[in-house]
Amino acid sequence: MRGFYIGRFQPYHNGHHHMVEEIADDVDELVLGIGSAGDSHTHRNPFTAGERVMMVTKSLADLDVTTYVVPIEDLERNSVWVSHVQSMSPKFDVAYSNNPLVVRLFEEAGVEVRSSPMFRREVLEGSELRQRMIRGDGWRPLVPDEVVATIEEIDGVDRIRQVSSSDANGADASIETDRDGSTADPA
Repeated sequence: MRGFYIGRFQPYHNGHHHMVEEIADDVDELVLGIGSAGDSHTHRNPFTAGERVMMVTKSLADLDVTTYVVPIEDLERNSVWVSHVQSMSPKFDVAYSNNPLVVRLFEEAGVEVRSSPMFRREVLEGSELRQRMIRGDGWRPLVPDEVVATIEEIDGVDRIRQVSSSDANGADASIETDRDGSTADPA
């Protein structure tokens, strides 16, 4: 059986990794969808799809399940989002998510959906990790070592700080919009 799990993975953290390990016990193969694949260099989505593919792929190298990591571009039409995901991904039998909208969309499309308990959600949340990077607080123990190496390789902390700063007029330097369709897990 092949499972599917989608997230923005900005960055991929120990909460994601814990959920992937739980899912791996249920499936023979796992597809990880990199949500909001077209977004990067913003406070909310600082890393490119390729960088996130690298983070996830390296973090899963020792996992005892075949994995596929696929970028999934945003689609601003929820009614066709599942078919869009299916067109970008290898065929899967079951989807895993805790995001209420994602669960609803998959269920309406006739896809079985399973959820897993969140793991240390109070600190293992993408926005919290990005804030810790900006402040210089301890973020490294909250992500797999391979993610630390990737973020350091691309000077990701400096990027997050720069794209999160304000210009001299106090305006947000980011040109992002909140248009990810809320179809990917929030972290």
